[in-house]
Amino acid sequence: MSTTTRERFRPPDHPHDHFLLTTTVGSYPKPKWLDQLHDRREGERTAEDEPTPEWTESVTDATRLITAEHERCGLDVVGDGEVRRREMVEHFAHRTDGIEFHGPVKVWGHNCFCKPSVVDPIERSEPWLLEEFEVANEAAERPVKVPITGPYTLARFSFDEVYGDTKTLALEYAPLVAETVERLVDAGARYVQIDEPALSQVPDDHEIVGACLERIVRDVPDDVRVGLHVCYGDYSRLYPEVLEFPIDEFDVELLNGEYDQLEVFTEPEFTLDFAIGVVDNHDATVESVAEIKENIRQGLRVVPPERLTVSPDCGLKLLPRDVAAEKLENMVRAARELEAELDAGVVDVPDHG
Repeated sequence: MSTTTRERFRPPDHPHDHFLLTTTVGSYPKPKWLDQLHDRREGERTAEDEPTPEWTESVTDATRLITAEHERCGLDVVGDGEVRRREMVEHFAHRTDGIEFHGPVKVWGHNCFCKPSVVDPIERSEPWLLEEFEVANEAAERPVKVPITGPYTLARFSFDEVYGDTKTLALEYAPLVAETVERLVDAGARYVQIDEPALSQVPDDHEIVGACLERIVRDVPDDVRVGLHVCYGDYSRLYPEVLEFPIDEFDVELLNGEYDQLEVFTEPEFTLDFAIGVVDNHDATVESVAEIKENIRQGLRVVPPERLTVSPDCGLKLLPRDVAAEKLENMVRAARELEAELDAGVVDVPDHG
């Protein structure tokens, strides 16, 4: 796919010749009142329940709140903070026929999620993400990125009682994700991010992910930016195979590991756009602008400035909201300062051929 899609996200009033695209990965701290409503709704709803007027009004208000907050922070591309979602797999499974839930499963420490069980052939029971994009797109003045959990992760993080293997189930999910992306594009979305955290756990399955991505982007126009986000894990087991994926941008979580794996992406030459995390989603300490500028420079070791995207390491939902906002503000300020230094020619940029 083309990496020229990024220029469409340059704001008209961008002050510098260089442009480091700033965005967020996906999740963001919800307003406390929305979390309380989530709790109450989960305790009361059944699979057949329609959204109540209170729910619809609340998530619409929260979407406006978060997109406005992202714009105040200065992000070039904003999101709705995934305010309608509690978990990246459950959200889609609840909107898919052929799936049942049988209680929470512990994933790490004290964290649990309701792991879906595929008990019948799957098909979408209601549209995925369309309404949340339309509300965010109407509320925002800047472009909106839409994160969607990828077919491989949806399959890997489910119990399968029907299809017999992860590949078959993932390829059954792929058309559902593809149709969702097509509807989003028809509604005006021009930046879609496929989230595949499971790939870092079983990286030998990159061929399955590649096949799913081929299906997802088959009918996507060239002017739509498609990113792939894979958080944590051993990236050396994915690289250079990821360069063959039909995507514009590869988004990785490296700050949490102090950029120890950065060299993985330098040989062979990285040919996609590179989205690098420069603020820590696990630590409530707000990084200084100077620290973030140093983190951004790490990305310049892999790609030139015109192919570098700047974002948090991963979703920020576990941080206090004021902390998340301060991190984003400093991140944008660091990017703009570094752009000015690049314009002035005072930053040493490695030769990427």
